[in-house]
Amino acid sequence: MSNEARIILLHHSTGNCIWKGGVAGWFGEYNARKKTNYQIIEQAFPKKEPYGWRNYPFDYWNIWVEHAGASPFKEEPTLEMLTKQYDVIIWKHCFPVSHIQADTGKPQIGSAEHRLENFKVQYAALLDKMRSFPGTKFIVWTAAALVKSKTNEDEARRTKEFVDWAIKDWDRKGDNVFLWDFYALETEGGLYLAEKNAADPANSHPNEEFSRKAAPFFCQRIVDVIEGRGDTGSLTGQVK
Repeated sequence: MSNEARIILLHHSTGNCIWKGGVAGWFGEYNARKKTNYQIIEQAFPKKEPYGWRNYPFDYWNIWVEHAGASPFKEEPTLEMLTKQYDVIIWKHCFPVSHIQADTGKPQIGSAEHRLENFKVQYAALLDKMRSFPGTKFIVWTAAALVKSKTNEDEARRTKEFVDWAIKDWDRKGDNVFLWDFYALETEGGLYLAEKNAADPANSHPNEEFSRKAAPFFCQRIVDVIEGRGDTGSLTGQVK
């Protein structure tokens, strides 16, 4: 890309925490220092109405793959629409994605049930869809973790398996799709959202201190992707 880029972050409440941690300000300073014009905005996706406040693998598949096209689906923009407006599209799931149930042995791409088998086939379809827009770069957050009091070890281990699979198997070098490893920052190597990073022991939203710490890493990851370091830079955005 040139020194200009239009960027959108599609999010719900967890993403809003990181956004308020200083994302807009970071880009303002970076643009001034590097003489770039990277313009980033945020947008709730999907909205509460009419689609519903659900941003899980099924929902992205439902809006962007199953109902792809030039027109919105339940007032939500498709990738055909978004890719005409933005050079970088960033999307994520909020922490209820980590309530992952056991597999049945019969993956269903059209199922909203949180199971690894369903997530994997939905992600495979989403990868194909995103790769069909090679002029746009996509950044996907790894799963947001839950605090220990709001989940159990089986769910937590499945969430880690989902993240590990996304990093090792789903993400591929040389294409236009990249990850930001939010899960690693939140958990600090554990299975749960670290208590010191949580709003409180019973609330899986990141707290303000963590959000201010993570926001620059997020911004750095975006810049690395824009500037061609997406496959070589740190997945967390931490500069070593």
